[in-house]
Amino acid sequence: MQSPSVRRKALAAAFPQTIPILTGFAFLGFTYGIYMNVSGFPFWYPMFMALIIFGGSLEFVAVEMLLSPFAPAACFLMALMIQARHLFYGIAILDKYKGLGWKRFYLIFSLCDETFSINCSAVVPKDVDKGWFYFFVSLLDQSYWVAAAALGGLAGSLLPFNTEGLDFVMTAMFVVILLEQLLKEEKHYTALIGGGASLLCLLLFGPDSFLIPTMVCILGLLTLLRKPIEPNLEGGEAA
Repeated sequence: MQSPSVRRKALAAAFPQTIPILTGFAFLGFTYGIYMNVSGFPFWYPMFMALIIFGGSLEFVAVEMLLSPFAPAACFLMALMIQARHLFYGIAILDKYKGLGWKRFYLIFSLCDETFSINCSAVVPKDVDKGWFYFFVSLLDQSYWVAAAALGGLAGSLLPFNTEGLDFVMTAMFVVILLEQLLKEEKHYTALIGGGASLLCLLLFGPDSFLIPTMVCILGLLTLLRKPIEPNLEGGEAA
């Protein structure tokens, strides 16, 4: 059994990586809690939904699902469409989560866009256990969202204010993560693939239906071009 010092060192390495997520989740989670409250739900609804579902987009849509007539098949299909991108995230991160024992079950459950971005791109220090590093990144990210949603639910009836525009926080955060990744890579293969596939699928399928085709294209291209891309990523991490 690993000593507490191993876990503390991993937590200390993981926390700074999640500070941008804390900033974004604090705003959006708080807004989500307020939205649930003004929709007629008690404060513990957003808290438990954040614990059990932990999918920001899906949780916002779930408010309308709960207020609509009971339609389990429609809810299932809607949830599948919204969260289908996680299938590709899971495939892409299989190697990193391999051989991590019981921790991988929580890592699979708690995988979200932001955690995926950190665990895929972060350079784990050599003296830090990678399994615990990934675990604490996942745990911290979910904790931020749960806490913010609970606080928003509590404050919803007391602090009415206009939350329009707060969703841009997450967009700005992803731009920062993209810029950091560009600085690490010697050649920008992954950025070109992601940007090109997104633009092409947006033109072909429209803004409402381009996400899943984009993920399929990106996965296919990354698989086909894996050999020339991997040395570039390894060189970037060593820089």
